This record gives sequence, C-alpha cells and structure tokens, in this order.
Amino acid sequence: MTQPTDHVIEELANGAASVSDDFALSVLIPFYGDDPTPLAASLNALIGARRDIEIVLFDDGSPDKAGRAAVARTVRALSTPARLLASNCNLGRAAGRNVLARHARGRWLLYLDADMAPGNEAFLNAYLERIEADDFDAAFGGYESHEPADPSLALHAALSQVSDQNDAVMRQEIGATAFCSSNLLVRAAVMQDVPFDEDFTGWGWEDVDWAVRADRGYCLIHVDNPAGHDGLQSSDTLLDKFRIGATNYARLLEKHPELSELPGARAARMLGIVPFQRLLRGLWATAARRDELPIRLRTTALKLWRASWTAEAI
Repeated sequence: MTQPTDHVIEELANGAASVSDDFALSVLIPFYGDDPTPLAASLNALIGARRDIEIVLFDDGSPDKAGRAAVARTVRALSTPARLLASNCNLGRAAGRNVLARHARGRWLLYLDADMAPGNEAFLNAYLERIEADDFDAAFGGYESHEPADPSLALHAALSQVSDQNDAVMRQEIGATAFCSSNLLVRAAVMQDVPFDEDFTGWGWEDVDWAVRADRGYCLIHVDNPAGHDGLQSSDTLLDKFRIGATNYARLLEKHPELSELPGARAARMLGIVPFQRLLRGLWATAARRDELPIRLRTTALKLWRASWTAEAI
C-alpha cells in the first residue's frame, strides 16, 4: 500500500480555532468542485456554543481560486473552531481523507461530503451520545436523498434508493462492505492505524477496502443517523464513473478475494462469459440516458454497463 501523502500548502484558522486543542470531535469535509459553505454553516448552527468540536475543510486542489476565497471567508466567520486546508494539486478521495485525519485534533472524526447536509437538528448529538457509550470504533450512519426536480438526476436518485439507502439493520446484515467514506464516524486512533489505501485513485471502492481492513481489528457498527445527500449526478457522469471505477473494483477483489461473491462481482463474471458483450455497451449507455424510458429499465441498463466494464477489469 502506498505511503500516505500530504500536499497541504496552506492552512487558515479562524479566531475560535485557537481556544483549545482538546476536541471530542473533528468534522472533516473534503471538497473539489462542490461548495462546502452551506454544510459548514449548518454544522456551525448545530454546534452552537460548544468548543469541543472543530470543523476542518480540505480543498483538494480545486482550480477555482475565487471559490476557495469564498470558503475562507466562511471559515473566518464561523463561531465554531474551524480551519481550511488547501492542496496545490488534486490528491483524490483516499489521500484527501488521510490528510484530514492527520491534521484533525479531535479524538473522534466524522467525515461528511461537501454536498451533504445534517439529517436533522439532532444529527451531531446522536453521534456524541454514541461516543459517550464508547462501545465501538467506527460507525456508518447512512444517507438519504430526495426526489430531484431535475429529471436529468432521476436515474441517480433511483439507483441510490434501491442500492444504497438501507436502514442500519439491513446494513448490519451486509456488514463492512456497506460502509461509505462519508457520514463515517471513527476514532482518530483507528484512522492512524488503518488509513485509506491511496493506491485507489479516481472514483470508488476505497471506502469498502478501508472498512474490510478496519473490521479485522476494530468494532464497526451501523446506526440510523442519516445525512442528506444532494449531490446527485447526471446519467453521463454516472456512466463515466462506473467505467473508471471498474479498475478500483478489480483492485478491491485482488486485495480481498473473500469478496468475490459480492453481487457486483458475480454479475461481472456472468456477463464476462457472454460472447461479444462489449458490443452491447452502447445500447446500455443509450438506455441509461433516455429520460423517457421506465426508470427500472434505465437502472438495469446502468448496472449492465457497470458489470461489463468490471468483467473486463477482473
């Protein structure tokens, strides 16, 4: 596994950040392209007068300098202890989260994506109460999305609802492979011992790899404390991500052969024996893009597209 990297070239702290270096919780928000200021403002309101929680944002090499300046102004204005870290290049999902873990000062870390929102007003308190119980090492709270007004985002919403938005009971049955890298609460000491594998580049599966490795030595649980997830993406973006993500999925299976019976791996193996299945990718991509088709047909086409590229990678 590649050694963790750190390309932080700038760190900005607000006035409240210096009041203490003893934090119960660090809320960690990596971003690249997305605007994290609404999430930071929402968290600031939930934290209120507490001084044992900090917010740490990481700009993962975004080329939008004006956007970074706007985030810096928001950080300065927060009443909560807050810092903004910035990189001069894009490190990627795994490396960026490792950077945040190394710079955090809290005993516990809570990862949230920039396009997320607290599920309700009790969101942080629910996690703080679980921390007090001290009977686990990491927890995934799940997430929920709403029906989008933009029809171009309907495919992503439908896929998320059938594939990812499960309650804690169902996720606990699935186990570590149901973990995601956002809305992830974890002890800081665990992240130091089990960082994200930075050989996972691009999109996907670094979170499952992390959870499988962490589960071998630590107690991982699922809880019902969802965060809102508004970062729905277009059909074209999903098609591109699933194509690129096949390489990471192959790496996951190589590292963890016991995961070869995951539904995605089985589907890829079955599709891989179909003669000339690659020639059908254009048909599946076209079906996934067509807003007028039934949503179940579109999600099936998207899954076949993903399985096709996975079959080639594994």
